[in-house]
Amino acid sequence: MTAATPAYTRGAALARLLHERIVVIDGAMGTMLQGLALGEADFRGERFKDHPKDLGGNNDLLSLTRPEAVASVHAAYLEAGADIIETNTFGATSIAQEDYGLAPLAREMNVAAARIARREAERFAAPARPRFVAGAIGPTPRTASISPDVADPGARNIRFDQLRDAYREQAEGLLEGGCDLYIVETIFDTLNAKAAIFALDELMEASGERLPVIVSGTVTDASGRILSGQTVAAFWHSVRHARPLAVGLNCALGAAMMRPYIEELGKAAADTWVSCYPNAGLPNPMSETGFDETPEVTGALLEEFARSGLLNIAGGCCGTTPAHIAEIARRVSPYRPRRRGEPILTSLLAA
Repeated sequence: MTAATPAYTRGAALARLLHERIVVIDGAMGTMLQGLALGEADFRGERFKDHPKDLGGNNDLLSLTRPEAVASVHAAYLEAGADIIETNTFGATSIAQEDYGLAPLAREMNVAAARIARREAERFAAPARPRFVAGAIGPTPRTASISPDVADPGARNIRFDQLRDAYREQAEGLLEGGCDLYIVETIFDTLNAKAAIFALDELMEASGERLPVIVSGTVTDASGRILSGQTVAAFWHSVRHARPLAVGLNCALGAAMMRPYIEELGKAAADTWVSCYPNAGLPNPMSETGFDETPEVTGALLEEFARSGLLNIAGGCCGTTPAHIAEIARRVSPYRPRRRGEPILTSLLAA
């Protein structure tokens, strides 16, 4: 299965794989890039050496200025056993790139990032072991549901149509670059997620490409709610009209704290698969990755999830490394995937 294979066909192959076993998604891109100790000059490259704003920390820009660094991270996760790698586009919307004065380059960043991931995925793919590229669509710095002004709860700094347009541009770039599916992730505002889903639906209607979509929310604390107020069950019912390939949770919490919410989500989302890629525990500035958990600890926790029949897709978020993903892949491999989602599989295979 190569880049020339239609994206929808590759998506159907992923659906079959999810029916057979727990699928492994990669770990943190940002953690790995930070580990390279890149400086301002690396982010700027020759092309942006005279750019008037600081560019350090703009990881999405590295797909243009240091593509080999991004490729090396993808390769490390593929070597570790990831079935799905995410593009380096977490903040590659025009809205997020406004902070760096690079909003006009958002589409180019997405095309470049998807092409880098596509090349690495094809390099590691084999007939018996396909690899998949997920076009990563992260949150923006502006939210449609939450006021930026504590003194004015009704204030907003973004409109739904602005979010939709930015997500549409991003999704078009990811599709052009060769992604197999989309992952709308780290959702802390359900209305933002709805704008992304709306943009994806518009794009797929216009392009004729019906790619699978994973939707992944973020429970921010022990309240069990995402920041815009929904419980995980309510969050699912807010997005289930999109008929995603999978719904899940990522970021903010480690696996131990995330477990009850994954269980709750799995009970609510009876007609789709469930994904889980937690942080490597709690933040710890003294550790090498900035987080507490070793690969063995994270792997053991997700193994218990798998043993309990909670998982279809497993991986890592902030603080996780290829060592974490290798351990997760090893630990979950003996277990059967959560046996739900057949209606989604049927629709993909029948198309």
